[in-house]
Amino acid sequence: MTQTSLPVPDEEIDSASLMALEADRLVHAYAARATFGLSPAAIGLAFTDWWLHLAGSPGKQAELVRKAARKWIRFADYLGRVAQSGGTCPGCIVPLPQDTRFRAPEWMQWPFNVIHQAFLLQQQWWHNATTAVHGVSRHHEDVVNYTMRQLLDIWAPSNFPWTNPEVLRATREQFGLNFLNGAENLVEDARRAALGQPPVGAEAFVPGRNVAITPGKVVMRNRLAELIQYSPATPSVHAEPVLIVPAWIMKYYILDLSPANSLARYLVERGHTVFMISWKNPGPADRDLSMDDYRRFGPMAALDAIGRIAPQRKVHGVGYCLGGTLAAIAAAAMGRDRDERLATLTLLAAQVDFEEAGELTLFIDDSQVSLLEDMMAAQGFLDTRQMAGAFQLLRSNDLIWSRRVREYLLGARAPMTDLMAWNADATRMPYAMHSEYLRSLFLNNDLAEGRYPVDGRPVALHDLRIPVFAVGTERDHVAPWHSVYKIALHADGDLTFLLASGGHNAGIVSEPGSDRRHYRVTTRPRGASYVDPGTWAERTPEHGGSWWPEWQAWLAAHSSAQVPPPAMGEALGDAPGTYVLQK
Repeated sequence: MTQTSLPVPDEEIDSASLMALEADRLVHAYAARATFGLSPAAIGLAFTDWWLHLAGSPGKQAELVRKAARKWIRFADYLGRVAQSGGTCPGCIVPLPQDTRFRAPEWMQWPFNVIHQAFLLQQQWWHNATTAVHGVSRHHEDVVNYTMRQLLDIWAPSNFPWTNPEVLRATREQFGLNFLNGAENLVEDARRAALGQPPVGAEAFVPGRNVAITPGKVVMRNRLAELIQYSPATPSVHAEPVLIVPAWIMKYYILDLSPANSLARYLVERGHTVFMISWKNPGPADRDLSMDDYRRFGPMAALDAIGRIAPQRKVHGVGYCLGGTLAAIAAAAMGRDRDERLATLTLLAAQVDFEEAGELTLFIDDSQVSLLEDMMAAQGFLDTRQMAGAFQLLRSNDLIWSRRVREYLLGARAPMTDLMAWNADATRMPYAMHSEYLRSLFLNNDLAEGRYPVDGRPVALHDLRIPVFAVGTERDHVAPWHSVYKIALHADGDLTFLLASGGHNAGIVSEPGSDRRHYRVTTRPRGASYVDPGTWAERTPEHGGSWWPEWQAWLAAHSSAQVPPPAMGEALGDAPGTYVLQK
């Protein structure tokens, strides 16, 4: 008798499939913790793509052999000149401008000149080997090139005491005490990391005590945000209040640090009524909070509260980093729906088009995002250390290796500053929100391409018809200024673009008084032709000093007559509130 298999009910298939999926996600979550959130599959696919195309490119292989031979000849010639000069002569390769590892005079002395020159030549060859391989996808090429840079940086001669002349000099001068101090620093850092404590010195900067101390009141609180209204400092104010929407990847008080470099205080002292959102630090119970929840409980709820405190007044919207992206989404939806409560929109180091979002996209593809989703699904959020690790890798020489050399080999601590302490006061990201942010904005670029839904309908950045002031910073690794500049392709109203010196944080915290700061700025009237970023930078003159006065003058020019300050809203507590203190 022939035995036939019995059909399996769909319910059983669905249940079995769901169990298999959950098992896979659990395995991936544990794997992600072991790899600090980096996807081995994504890196493996990138290297496979590179290697297979390189293996099938005999012309590229021959070129690499030729380049290797030329570098050996250059190095041999350099060795000969070093021998003839008695140990010192100009190098055969110059480090990149941003590479400060070998700037000390000792690096030009024998044998350290030869050691670091050999390393730089090898680094240059690997750059040639991992780029311009015909057929490799751009993303995979970037991943391979970046990964090889990280591996080479691990073995840089500056990272080891016996090949770092600065460490050897400190050892001689201090009779080895630098290693003892370095060991103490290492133990203290490891202890603090294990206990989840902030770095040494950060405890001296406490919100409400010596940072985030601009006077004000919490005038609104919901499950996701507090709204701070700062107390007026002038007898009259510009009629239109300013609403600042900070990023929730970190605490809000980067824009209200010490009194000398507080953007909130700067605006208040120049006659602006300032409101600031302070975000809740989400936990496992907030796993299902979405991007739209942040829009509704953040800027939209804040606008409603401001409307009760200062009725019939339009608002200058300001968004920083991720908060700027959210503010642009809210403003575009308001433009679509004919909600005219915004007078202007300012975007500080904020992206709305993620097609060229810089090196951060190295960590964002389908494999990488899926792994992060599985990890977040298991714990309900993205942990602060997992986010910090990705940002540190973008600038590993500055944020990882140079710090370890200074603190563990030289035994010296860099003085803690308010900005450094703020940077260590990180927050978590809810699972649903961060997944949506990575997939919809970074991976699929839905906002720029008109697919991002708000209230069930897509929004278009073309509906940004109000005046826009966008700020990019020259050395931004999080929101590269070329990416920030893409607002010029989308916004339909008057656009002022300003490029400031500095990076993502220090370029925005740009209080007046420093001679090292500069900026470029132009305004494109509505209907004017597009100018590409390279041409814009060539044509736009440089101005010395902070960009804050330039922006404040723009705000004033887009404001109406001075009026008495509005009454303070019903106080729920003093600034900086309670959410900023959550750990």
